[in-house]
Amino acid sequence: MEFEELVKARKSIRGYKPDPVPREVIEEIIEVAKGAPSSMNTQPWYLHVITGEPLERIRKGNTENMMAGVPPKRDFPMKEAYEGEHRKRQIEIAVQLFEAMGIARDDKEKRMDWVMRGFRQFDAPVSIVLTYDKILEPAAVSQFDLGAVSYGICLAAWERGLGTVINGQGIMQSAVVREHANIPDDQNIMTCIAMGYPDFEFEANSVKSRRAANDVFATFVGFEE
Repeated sequence: MEFEELVKARKSIRGYKPDPVPREVIEEIIEVAKGAPSSMNTQPWYLHVITGEPLERIRKGNTENMMAGVPPKRDFPMKEAYEGEHRKRQIEIAVQLFEAMGIARDDKEKRMDWVMRGFRQFDAPVSIVLTYDKILEPAAVSQFDLGAVSYGICLAAWERGLGTVINGQGIMQSAVVREHANIPDDQNIMTCIAMGYPDFEFEANSVKSRRAANDVFATFVGFEE
C-alpha cells in the first residue's frame, strides 16, 4: 500500500482467526518496525514474541488473577482513570464497540466477558510484549521510543494482512507475563501487542475509532494568515 492509504486503513483488531502466524512473517515485521526513531539512537526496546502454550499460560494466569480479585500490578506507574476529554473519548470507543457487539448497558455478564477478552489478549495467536531496561528509569523518553516501534509493528503487520491491537490489559498482571515469557528481572514490561489474522465476521472488527479534527489539538505559530 501507499503510506497514506496504509495509515488510514489500519484499525485495532479485537477478534482473530486461530491460524498460526509464521515466524518468518513476524521477523519481517520486526525488521521494518525497528527503523522507528529513538532518542539519541538508544533503541531501548526489547520484543518478546509469544505464541502457543506459553501464551495460553499467560491467558490462564491473567484470567485467574483478575477473577480472584488480585490487584493489577504494572512495572511502572500509570494513570488508571482518565478524566475530561480523554474520558469522553474512552467512553466513545467503548460505546461503538458495545453497540457493534450487541452488549446492552445493563448486561453485566457480557460486559465482564468483554473485559476479560482484554486480559486474554483478545485470544490472538501471537502476543508481542515490549520491555525496556530498568536502568533507564525514569524512562519517559524510552517509553516514547517504544511507542514509535509499536506503531511500526502495527503498520507493518497490517500491510501483510495481519491485525493488531496495542493492549495494556494483557500485561496488567506483570508477574504472570514475566514468568511465562521468560522476561529478565532487569527489564520493565511496558505493554503488549496482540497479533493475528483478523476475523472480519467478529462484529467489533467493523469498528474504527474516530479522530478529533486538527484544530482541536494542533496549533500553528508564525505562519501567514
